[in-house]
Amino acid sequence: MKKDTTHIIRRAEHFKTILTAEGFLVGIIAGLVVLLYRVLLEYAGKAMTEVLQYAREYPAAAAAWLFLLVVMACIVGKLVKWEPMISGSGIPQVEGEMMGKLEQVWWRVLPAKFLGGFLSLLAGLSLGREGPSIQIGAMTGKAVSKALDRGKTEEKYLLTCGASAGLAAAFHAPLAGVMFSLEEIHKNFSVSVLVSVMTASITADYISGQLLGFQSVFQFDIGLEIEPRYYWHIVILGVILGLLGAFYNKMTMWVQGLYYKAKRLNETTRLLIPFLLAGVLGLAAPQVLGSGHDLIETAAGGEMVLGTLLGLLALKFVFSLISFGSGAPGGIFFPLLVLGALIGGSYGTFAAQYMGLDPSYISNFVLLAMAGYFTAIVRAPITGIILIFEMTGQVSQMLSMSLISITAYLVASWVRSEPIYESLLNSLLKRRGQKVTEKTGEKILQEFVVCHNSPIHNKMIQQIEWPRNCLIVAVRRNGAELIPRGRTILMAGDIIVTMADELDAPAVYDYLEKACTEKNNKTDQ
Repeated sequence: MKKDTTHIIRRAEHFKTILTAEGFLVGIIAGLVVLLYRVLLEYAGKAMTEVLQYAREYPAAAAAWLFLLVVMACIVGKLVKWEPMISGSGIPQVEGEMMGKLEQVWWRVLPAKFLGGFLSLLAGLSLGREGPSIQIGAMTGKAVSKALDRGKTEEKYLLTCGASAGLAAAFHAPLAGVMFSLEEIHKNFSVSVLVSVMTASITADYISGQLLGFQSVFQFDIGLEIEPRYYWHIVILGVILGLLGAFYNKMTMWVQGLYYKAKRLNETTRLLIPFLLAGVLGLAAPQVLGSGHDLIETAAGGEMVLGTLLGLLALKFVFSLISFGSGAPGGIFFPLLVLGALIGGSYGTFAAQYMGLDPSYISNFVLLAMAGYFTAIVRAPITGIILIFEMTGQVSQMLSMSLISITAYLVASWVRSEPIYESLLNSLLKRRGQKVTEKTGEKILQEFVVCHNSPIHNKMIQQIEWPRNCLIVAVRRNGAELIPRGRTILMAGDIIVTMADELDAPAVYDYLEKACTEKNNKTDQ
């Protein structure tokens, strides 16, 4: 026993160093695993392009491809049924585990997510690699924790390290990986977790860069910083992005709800819808398939007409909702960046044609809209700014990116749009039968005067049966404010200050009005 106690004390003294070393280990392993996933997805994209080119020339090949899509949908459906935690992005699952509401089995999630994500992107579904990469990275961190026999607290640190490493390796964005993991996953900025997460993220990024190069994900050129006299355009675009981001969140949850409410659909039949739709779109509009990397660079080129941009935006929006809502393993990060780019390109093109904007700024608006749209949907402005900066290598746009992100954030908050991953996690927990705390509106303060001979007169606070969801904030007596305690005795003339949720306030008011009024009080006739 003495030996165990001594070991624990010594370990606590060197915990930061140990955690940093473990972060380095997680960064290596997660970096390699996510790198393999990223490489396979790139080959999947190339294979899909070649197959579709062949299918457009030969009808028999098109029929064979549709048959293969059905087979792939069935395989992915079986994987989702075998391990439901691989459905969708994977980020809500990681957040749920960090909160202690979900428990993932790493050795089931890793292979199922790997294969399911690969087949979904091979089929051309409008999904991204970042969500699966974050979940795969987090599960790698959990595997390391289990191998080292770490406790739950330390395991959460390693989950965060793995998530950070996954995003860094997927997008060559180590700083965004750190910020997203701390801002969205861990929700804590302690020194211990910061150093270990940075170590994991940088390590994974270095490994990915050594094999795939250190170039930015996007290679389009941005001209000069937008002149201050055009900043009003940035504010207008920010408002549009905030509203459209809220609309995206609402529609995502609505479409997902339609899928799961349809009693005739199961894991496989839900997936058949986007897989077969991908086959049709592959022959008619292949630009909207997959994550949409080329669409961003095309929009930034400023050569597309406004009608084409709006058409692609609408088609990509609908296909993304259908793909993600089905529960297919894949993320929304990259597709929402594509949608943001198309929104920015559309606005820039419209402003250039009808509002006197210099056409050379269209690429600027594409970049800015990606950051603003991400912020409006995910509600992580710092991560959004850093992510776009690292993915494009453009540091000169930081001021305008900050302006559009703040505007989009405020507008999305004003219309009371919940962050997408919070909504997805709540939806997941409800489907699993777990209780989710409902939003109850603003907090309402109310005051009540204690009368002589009232039911609560001369009683201690702990003796009174207070209404549900009611908090006693203060008791005012003779101009002085008392801190309410259980043994505080309420006297005539005391003013009780209560706080309740907006939905509970009427019931609290009715209850306390009666409790503070004199017994058998008769009104004059």
